[in-house]
Amino acid sequence: MSSLAAVSAAVERLWPLAGAESWDSPGLVLGDPEQPVRHVHLAVDAVLDTVDEAVALGADLLLTHHPLLFRGVTTLAGDTTKGAVVARLQQAGCALIAAHTNADVVPTGTSRVLAHQLGLVDPSAITEGSLPGTGLGVVGRLPRPTSLVALARQLGDVLPPTASGVRVAGEADRVVETVALCAGAGDSLLDHPAVRAADVYVTSDLRHHPASDARDLMRLGHGPALVDVSHWASEWLWLDTAAEQLRREIDDVEVTLSDLRTDPWDFAVVQ
Repeated sequence: MSSLAAVSAAVERLWPLAGAESWDSPGLVLGDPEQPVRHVHLAVDAVLDTVDEAVALGADLLLTHHPLLFRGVTTLAGDTTKGAVVARLQQAGCALIAAHTNADVVPTGTSRVLAHQLGLVDPSAITEGSLPGTGLGVVGRLPRPTSLVALARQLGDVLPPTASGVRVAGEADRVVETVALCAGAGDSLLDHPAVRAADVYVTSDLRHHPASDARDLMRLGHGPALVDVSHWASEWLWLDTAAEQLRREIDDVEVTLSDLRTDPWDFAVVQ
């Protein structure tokens, strides 16, 4: 029977902590390294819904993409969100590990999974990571040129549905072939030369002012069209790949993944 320490070691082999961004906080968050682990449950977010799901399934470990303690906190009181999550996990004896940017940058990471779903040809990392062969984001070519609206519809088919859907900046019939993408929040790459040179950039959480500037650059002929998708949806696709990798690394542990939608928005009103 595997221990939490053994599972943590497997996670480190798959998604080395050395590959994480300096501002990130992945790794073991909660749990006794010596405790046995029979069942690992995967989710994008460590929130009350996924914690309750993991506990109901009898999981010994919840492995999430997003860290629970991402920014500094001063209390884990039970009437705070972080405190409630920790309390429920601890009471159930369920540990918590996060694999965040260290899972983004690897060749089987979040952006690569999305690129594979779109069928991108000759995909390569947009940025170079701290470990060989790693990097954030992906740029590649579609198998054949298509319209911007057709690509947006393809993303709508590939991604799980959310209230925010797929938002697009650019003319619907604009022809696109070179695609840059970054699963999760990717506005930090808007000025990267590989993104600027692409026909379209697919990412999430684009804020008003950076998106507005990028849209004007597109109109001036110096930047890509934009496609903004749900942060959760763009990274949820990775869970299946992560589960298969974990099963190969630790074959005596059951691995399941969450289908719960933890995108924060429940519905949208069309105006």
